[in-house]
Amino acid sequence: MCLELENLHIRKQGTSLFDPVTLVIAPGEIATLMGPSGCGKSTLLSAVSGSLDRVFTLTGTARLNGREILSLPMEDRNIGLLFQDDLLFPHMDVGSNLAFALRENIPGPQRRVLVGRALASAGLEGFEKRDPSSLSGGQKARVSLLRSLLARPGALLMDEPFSRLDQTLKAVIRTFVFSRIREMNIPALLVTHDPADCPAGGRILNLGKG
Repeated sequence: MCLELENLHIRKQGTSLFDPVTLVIAPGEIATLMGPSGCGKSTLLSAVSGSLDRVFTLTGTARLNGREILSLPMEDRNIGLLFQDDLLFPHMDVGSNLAFALRENIPGPQRRVLVGRALASAGLEGFEKRDPSSLSGGQKARVSLLRSLLARPGALLMDEPFSRLDQTLKAVIRTFVFSRIREMNIPALLVTHDPADCPAGGRILNLGKG
C-alpha cells in the first residue's frame, strides 16, 4: 500500500507555501519532511489528512493504494495521525481510549482482547483502567501510537511526535514507533526539526521554494 503525492501544491491568498511536492512512499517506508518553521510542513500533512483550513488552496493529487483521497472527507481517507501532543481523551480510561479506535462492529469481548494485546505489546499490560493523567510522557506516547494503529490505517502521518520527550526517552519511543510502522508495512510521513528523528537511510525531503 503506497502513499503517492503528485504535484501537491498549497497556496494562501495566491502565494505558494512551497514548491510542488511529488513523493511516493512505499509500504513500511518512513519518509521525512524537514524545513524551517513556517515553511508549510504541518500544512502539507493537513492537506493529506483532510483537515486543511479553507484559507488555503490545494492542487495536485494524493493517492493511497491507488485510490485518490483528496476528494474524500477526512474520516474516509484511512489515514492515521500522530502529534506531539498525545490528545488522549481525559474523561476515558486508557482501555476506552484504545477501544475508541476500533470498528464499531467488533463485539465487546473481542475489543477487550485486542486492547489487552496492544497494551501488552507496548509493555503496558494491565493499564486498561488507568487514568491518562497518571501516565508518564513515554506511556502517553505509546498509548497514542497504539490508538492510531488499532484503527488499521493505510498510512500514518506524524507531526513532531517526539518533540516533547527528553532525549533518552525520545530514542526509545522513536524506535518503538518506527518498528510498529514497519511491522504493519504501511507508508509513513514524518515532520520533524530534529535530524536525529530521521530513520537511518530514510529519504528526507526539505520543503521550501526555489
